[in-house]
Amino acid sequence: MKTVTCYVKLIIALMIVYTSTGFAQNPQSTQGWLLEKMPADLETDFALSALPPHLRESATVYLLDPTKGYYISRQGTNGFATFVNRTDWEWAEFVPDIYAAISYDTEGVKTYLPVFFDVAAMRASGKYTPSQIRDTIINRVKNGTYKAPSRTGVSYMLAPILRTHLDSATGIINMVMPHFMFYAPRVDNMDIGGDWDGHTPWAINSGTNLDKQNSIFNYIILPAGDAEKAKILAQDKDLMQRLAAYKSCLKVDPMDMGMSH
Repeated sequence: MKTVTCYVKLIIALMIVYTSTGFAQNPQSTQGWLLEKMPADLETDFALSALPPHLRESATVYLLDPTKGYYISRQGTNGFATFVNRTDWEWAEFVPDIYAAISYDTEGVKTYLPVFFDVAAMRASGKYTPSQIRDTIINRVKNGTYKAPSRTGVSYMLAPILRTHLDSATGIINMVMPHFMFYAPRVDNMDIGGDWDGHTPWAINSGTNLDKQNSIFNYIILPAGDAEKAKILAQDKDLMQRLAAYKSCLKVDPMDMGMSH
């Protein structure tokens, strides 16, 4: 009887350990963490569309493995790198349909790329809630793990479509807004007199997550002109059709020069 009692106690203990471990690794609030992998050729072409044509051939391309994070698909030689972002850490939520083609120069590759890749790796592990990822990024900024760029640089976002968060009221939308982003740590619209009208410079930040002292992810956005935007849409017509065929949420009217849900 003593042996049986000990055995029962051991089983109960193991069940408690197993259950606790399971919840630690896969808490209920991490549901939705696993992203669908894009077809490699489509993801590659979409990522490259962020860059001006003369930089694409020699740029490094990163693709996303939803179970591991980003990996180098093609090593470049010109210092520029490009990828499709699938997680906006600032919003502390897991959604399946963020698609933002982003590229960086050498300074951005050194300072900004690691943040995106760390976020992707944490989400891919399935062990972090969206809030835990957000808080980790904020803490790493404040403790100096992530640093502001040491010089002015540019992130090209010239893809024909951008699907991402706009604001808490509007949610996720498609934007036909090829643009340039210039690194501007700790700079806001009060500093530059920014007033968004779709044509003039505008400063963006990480929302209320970081105060001005720690707002190292700020950019000054300059939209491409209407003529350049029309040229991009014409050149990337096939890519837009392929994206729409892949996911209906990526379908936009080529004549739409603005935003849509």
